[in-house]
Amino acid sequence: CSAIDACETSNGGCSAKAECRKTTPGNRVCICKAGYTGDGIVCIEINPCLENNGGCDRNAECTQTGPNQATCNCLKGYSGDGKRCTYISLCSQNNGGCSEFAICNDTELTERTCTCKRNYVGDGFKCRGNIFQELLRDPKTSRFYFHLEALSIRDIAGPGPFTLFVPRTDVLNTDPRVKDWLARGAMAQILRYHMVGCASLLYNDLTTIANITSLHGDPIQISYSQNSVYLNNKAEIIFSDAVGTNGVIHVINQVLVP
Repeated sequence: CSAIDACETSNGGCSAKAECRKTTPGNRVCICKAGYTGDGIVCIEINPCLENNGGCDRNAECTQTGPNQATCNCLKGYSGDGKRCTYISLCSQNNGGCSEFAICNDTELTERTCTCKRNYVGDGFKCRGNIFQELLRDPKTSRFYFHLEALSIRDIAGPGPFTLFVPRTDVLNTDPRVKDWLARGAMAQILRYHMVGCASLLYNDLTTIANITSLHGDPIQISYSQNSVYLNNKAEIIFSDAVGTNGVIHVINQVLVP
């Protein structure tokens, strides 16, 4: 007589995920392989994520990748290797996408608010100071600012409100009359003719009035034609409604002459 090997046929009736081990002649035990659990007849994969989040940080997601195997990935708003995750402040990077003149405040894990600083207006993503400051920040209007500075004209730095019609920088750079006005000391009058005090007039407001008086003292005629606003029937407003804390800027394509 020879001993019967119970594991010799069909893995001894054990699960394919189990090891069959001989004990006494004709008998065996079934032991689930590593990564599996059960009685050996039935073996199922162990999911490590079901206990203690698989060893991942509480702010991480545990994902099973195989028998008793898993990866840890930090949740949105956190950084790390998954075993350890730290909170990422949205405001710590590039001011949270807010304007440089805004205060960024973290509100929730993936949210933040942007609020313009004192003496600035806007939605937090774009904040403007007074219109005198804003002239310098926009290449289209910076030449007008430099002329004001050179002549120490700071009317529009006051509380306002003001409405400003600014000839585009390339227009001021190429108009041959500018040198003559500077030589004759008339440039200050030209510049003040582009300023209106006591009112912050948006584009829609300008479509409903016929004339306004400049800080120079002479009136500016306003007309609305073919969906465009014209000043003195010549200068067209080509960019409008740059609102600052003390007024509004409109860019025009010609120099106004009193």
